[in-house]
Amino acid sequence: MAEADPVTAAPTADPSVVSQSVDTIRTLAMDAVQRAGSGHPGTAMALAPVAYTLWMRHMRYSPGDPSWFGRDRFVLSAGHAAILQYAALHLTGYALPLEEIRRFRRAGSRTAGHPEHGLAAGVETTTGPLGQGVANSVGMAIAETHLAAVFNRRGHAIVDHRTYVICSDGDLMEGVTYEAASLAGHLGLGKLLWLYDDNRITIDGDSDLAFSEDVCGRFESLGWHVQRVDDANDLAALDAAIEEARTVEERPSLIIVRSHIGYGAPNKQDTAAAHGAPLGEEEIRLTKEAYGWPPEPPFLVPDAVRRHMGRQVARGEALAAEWAERFERYRAEHPELAEELERRVQSALPEAWDDDLPEFSPDDAPIATRAASGRVLGALAPRLPELIGGSADLSGSNNTLIDSPNFSRRSPEGRNLRWGIREHAMASIANGLMLHGAVRPYVATFFTFTDYARPAMRLAALMELPNIYVMTHDSIGLGADGPTHQPVEHLASFRAMPGVVVLRPGDPEETVHAWRVAIERSDGPTILVLTRQKVAHLARAAGAARDGVPRGGYVLRPESGDLRVVLLGSGSELQVAVEAAERLEAQGVPARVVSFPSWELFRAQTPEYRDQVLPPGVPRLAIEAGATLGWTEWVGTDGAVIGIDRFGQSASAADNFEHFGFTATALVERALARLAPRNSP
Repeated sequence: MAEADPVTAAPTADPSVVSQSVDTIRTLAMDAVQRAGSGHPGTAMALAPVAYTLWMRHMRYSPGDPSWFGRDRFVLSAGHAAILQYAALHLTGYALPLEEIRRFRRAGSRTAGHPEHGLAAGVETTTGPLGQGVANSVGMAIAETHLAAVFNRRGHAIVDHRTYVICSDGDLMEGVTYEAASLAGHLGLGKLLWLYDDNRITIDGDSDLAFSEDVCGRFESLGWHVQRVDDANDLAALDAAIEEARTVEERPSLIIVRSHIGYGAPNKQDTAAAHGAPLGEEEIRLTKEAYGWPPEPPFLVPDAVRRHMGRQVARGEALAAEWAERFERYRAEHPELAEELERRVQSALPEAWDDDLPEFSPDDAPIATRAASGRVLGALAPRLPELIGGSADLSGSNNTLIDSPNFSRRSPEGRNLRWGIREHAMASIANGLMLHGAVRPYVATFFTFTDYARPAMRLAALMELPNIYVMTHDSIGLGADGPTHQPVEHLASFRAMPGVVVLRPGDPEETVHAWRVAIERSDGPTILVLTRQKVAHLARAAGAARDGVPRGGYVLRPESGDLRVVLLGSGSELQVAVEAAERLEAQGVPARVVSFPSWELFRAQTPEYRDQVLPPGVPRLAIEAGATLGWTEWVGTDGAVIGIDRFGQSASAADNFEHFGFTATALVERALARLAPRNSP
């Protein structure tokens, strides 16, 4: 169990002030949505008592220090009810002034239409796409459990906090929620609590239009502790249920809270009309009248409410100070552990983190870049103990197991996460791990199955989370599993996603430096796109890959004379480009080969560097076993691309590359055809 708070969780308050506080949250929600002209007032009105109970009675946080590591985490998975969270943050003293509530959903405000991490202090994660928040919370709970096992010592529970979630019918309908809840139950995450808003309304109408399952039975079958609160307005029942959940140490908890959407609205309570649109001025007037609330002014916060809920600032300062004192006692007895935890919380890389990276030589036998990646990860894991992750049931194929136990109930210190076949939850839980802090997640599957993980990967990009995605079996080269497993459009689609760096290394040495880029990134996710088939180590000038991969593109093989053509390639097709250049040179056509592992990194270089690598006016041809979409940015409208704009086939890698034209012969023919007009009199 968590240690008792050093400060009373809730100051003694007159019941009328408590009631006023709850109604303040409700009226702020109504007024903000009305002024914005859009939004979701009804859920916030229904759940105001839940928010009050959490923020005033149970959660440990410090409004003056929102990133205090010892805080409990809160996730509003029902992100459409954003104004509920904003109102609670404002009233409890976070740096979110009332003017920001008035500017809800306006350009430049910190109160976006759905909560966005990094805009408003106290918002732990970006939510809105339903199911993402609850899955994020599982990652936060895994991180807390793991770090407690690694860092806590007898008498020093320095990592000891909980993760609270408000979720909705819509969350529970999304498939990712089942994946995440299943894994949470399997792992026995006892410090995870979801409060499910059972208001029985969705945008289209009553939830029983499409949802009639036994939620209690479902979660009990998943290994969760389940309770019911029959009335969201019963603060005593809410309080007691949360207290009971806190005593359950071996299972995550779900509290099913029956609420009334648009509570108090005489014409819209318990209807879809209260869900996704302003109530209207007249309905707001009638609702405030039902609350015994003055109709004017809007955005009213009574002084008694501000004093009462504002006491959380002092409470939070005391909680953070008490934790800091405990940490100093911990540091005195365990200085190395304390230093290591501080390093991880600050996301700082340790000295010599890359000293043991493997080296490859042209004399080495060919290996797949997925295998080279496994060797790099194996070398990094002892140097970077914050690395935690794994594969969606493809560890052997993805080469992602490290020398550590599996994370489990019995071995919470383990760093190998066994996700099972849960790609979507895996990627979303990884977001929660990263947001929690002090761990660095990596996840893996076949590249084609990013189709299942993509929604969470997009949110990682939106939040600028430096997650690492190890995606193998990168093309038609994976072979006879056929087109269901052969990614074609995936490179183009991720290159279109803002904030993502895609790296498709061409040989083992580039794979080492692609990992180096991924580890050093701090402002967004990195996708390592790796081969199943073996590739040779390509000869190059010393240091070329080390310096060139972080730039996204570099001259791998210089031309022997006056440059006639530039060949660009990535992944296994880079070897085809090298062979083609050698054949062209033999025919008297000086050809340059440019390794092009990352469009995003190359685009970020200076124009001078880009022109140095890709001289203007020189014909360019690219070869890549993926969709041709986007390549004209690099080869120009008069260039050529050998790509694949159809689905593949079930055949060996060699047969597929021959069939679809990914050969040196085909590239040479295209190059000569492109140059032919220039040779004509």
